[in-house]
Amino acid sequence: MTHNPILEELYAIREQLLADAGGDIQKYLSGVREREAASGRLLVRREESALRPNSGQTNGCSGRSTTAEPGR
Repeated sequence: MTHNPILEELYAIREQLLADAGGDIQKYLSGVREREAASGRLLVRREESALRPNSGQTNGCSGRSTTAEPGR
């Protein structure tokens, strides 16, 4: 595995935040949501129907089929 200092730093920060939450994943995620809200950035949430496997979309993204057309 290659050494990636950026990922290592991100993983270390995540571990520290989880430790700050006492190892409680719910408390950790609550803190994540609070930091997101405080950031002032627009947060996009998917609609619940978009998360369901049978939401009417063929591949969950663009509505285009993922199967190849004959002759292509």
